[in-house]
Amino acid sequence: MVATHCPYCAFQCGTELAVRGREVRVRGDETFPVNRGALCIKGWTAADTLDHRERLTTPLIRDAQNRLVPATWEQALARIATVVARVQGEHGRSAVGVFGGGSLTNEKAYLLGKFARVALGTSNVDYNGRYCMASAAAASIRAFGIDRGLPFPVADIARSDAVLLCGANVAETMPPIMQWFEEQRANHGALIVLDPRRTPTATHATLHLPLVPGTDAAVANGLLHLLLKMGRVDHEYIRERTTGFDEVRAAVAAYWPERVERISGVREQDLVRAARILGRAKRPMILTARGSEQQSQGVNNVLTFINLALALGAVGRPNAGWGCLTGQGNGQGGREHGQKADQLPGYRRIDDPAARAHMAAVWGVNEQSIPGPGRSAYEMLARLGEEVRALFVFGSNLVVSSPNADEIARRLAAIDFLVVADFFLSETAALADVVLPSAQWAEETGTMTNLEGRVLLRRAALAPLGEARSDSDIMCAIAHALGRPRGFTFEGPAEIFDELRRATAGGVADYAGITYERIERERGVFWPCPSEEHPGTPRLFAERFPTPDGRARFHAVHHQASAEEPDAEYPLRLTTGRVLAQYQSGTQTRRVGRLRELAPESFVEIHPTTAQRLGLVERDLAKIETRRGSATARVRVVNTIRADTVFMPFHFAGEGSANKLTNPALDPISRMPEFKVCAVRVSREGTR
Repeated sequence: MVATHCPYCAFQCGTELAVRGREVRVRGDETFPVNRGALCIKGWTAADTLDHRERLTTPLIRDAQNRLVPATWEQALARIATVVARVQGEHGRSAVGVFGGGSLTNEKAYLLGKFARVALGTSNVDYNGRYCMASAAAASIRAFGIDRGLPFPVADIARSDAVLLCGANVAETMPPIMQWFEEQRANHGALIVLDPRRTPTATHATLHLPLVPGTDAAVANGLLHLLLKMGRVDHEYIRERTTGFDEVRAAVAAYWPERVERISGVREQDLVRAARILGRAKRPMILTARGSEQQSQGVNNVLTFINLALALGAVGRPNAGWGCLTGQGNGQGGREHGQKADQLPGYRRIDDPAARAHMAAVWGVNEQSIPGPGRSAYEMLARLGEEVRALFVFGSNLVVSSPNADEIARRLAAIDFLVVADFFLSETAALADVVLPSAQWAEETGTMTNLEGRVLLRRAALAPLGEARSDSDIMCAIAHALGRPRGFTFEGPAEIFDELRRATAGGVADYAGITYERIERERGVFWPCPSEEHPGTPRLFAERFPTPDGRARFHAVHHQASAEEPDAEYPLRLTTGRVLAQYQSGTQTRRVGRLRELAPESFVEIHPTTAQRLGLVERDLAKIETRRGSATARVRVVNTIRADTVFMPFHFAGEGSANKLTNPALDPISRMPEFKVCAVRVSREGTR
């Protein structure tokens, strides 16, 4: 029996694998304190991808007839080395880009940043976490001086007496976490869910606030307005532990309940009820997720909810505070160790001279050779074929996951060279010039950092299938082929992790005291952990904040309209999200039979009154159009969504791809695209 962790979301459920030859059976680990044995359907079926008939088991190279044909590793690496040398010789080192993923282990995320900056010498490196966690991260750093999704253990949810859950449908996206919400309810706690849809999560709630997509900041400011009016803010905490409250008090004075109802659609009486629940709570907790964050004002949205938590005096208290529910499997660790365009390992800034000197010493290179900040994810992709002429992709399916996806596909077709490392021939890999077969989760060892900041050890249970290699081995092999082997020879992931520990030492995300042995012995170690004698940090902010003066910062923020509002031509709002049986771009889950049976195709949810007005009925084929493109999907007529809003899941490719429609407008701070709201029109395309 091999104790390890699920390959999917950031809850990182503990699992046990029974292995007989290549046959693997998965069950929940009842001793792991996060999921306590619970798994969702994706976790139970995780082993179904390991020996799937569509697994990539040998490198593929595009031939003269434009076909992807099997090749040896030597042939694939030689092709890569030749083309990269030509592209960089003609266009400069940053003409080669690198795109990573939030599913990569800490070791691979760290090595990817090093590979980009040392082996390739490019500034253009970013990852798909820019589509997921960037807004919450930026807001948290501004308010607290640090970004860790949950600054407390997930078990604290059960002991909070009021939780405001903003833009999260955890009953479908992270089902094992629901045990903590159910325990909270059993302890007589209240749950308020802010979401345009009455999701399965919202049906568990004490109160559901169905806001207009894109109006989160107005609702948060309205709640703080009411809390001030009710005399329910903690003035002593504000005075002793924060700065900037007077400006926020002045800003929220303009958000009286009637105005907030006009902006957001949340009824005045419901807003007042929510404020009373939060104001009376001794241990209030506010949790944000993608619904509030994947917007062109995502950072400001999160800051308004942080303002609310600070005003209640909740941040830093046990079983209370603010937290962000990280999405991807290593969404937390993946954004700490250098695969972001502006970042070095340990959450160091790449434009900080001290950080650059530290990393130069760890890497054994001249500080001047480390490139400066590059383009953020979408901005890099939007320059493919111009500034960026070749691209490496590890752990991401850009054609499905990027906004304005048809344009990204066109951009990928315009570049000189595309290399993709993946388990399957994803929609992005199918466009590549070289495809490299990656090892899967149960075929390699490495660490993951879950949504609590708990560093975990994922153990290999069997050898990689065929000629598949771990992404770490692939990066090292490419570095050697490029003639830049120094710093890219490791005996295994533990040696990479030891270098990561040195790289993060003294940084905000300090892993220096974490070892594989400690993780195994302690069932995970919380960062920051600066020495092997340090116990780790399950809870942050108990005494001070990691800011220059030790205080948290309020930020005065006003509601702003979304980048694209409905009009006569496109009268409805589209919002996107996940469903229980699929994950991310579906590269893995769409190939699992049991999951495909549960969620076989894309769909569009429409309110009955809207469907009737448009002449649509259940199972009609609808055409959904925006200024960027069109998609087709089966109609689901539901009374659980606002009449001015339609919903599509983003897991599907082809004609049902929601990201053909989404708006690439970026948050000015986080560079997060506006996935969660754009203007659409819907019409009848046909019937089945």
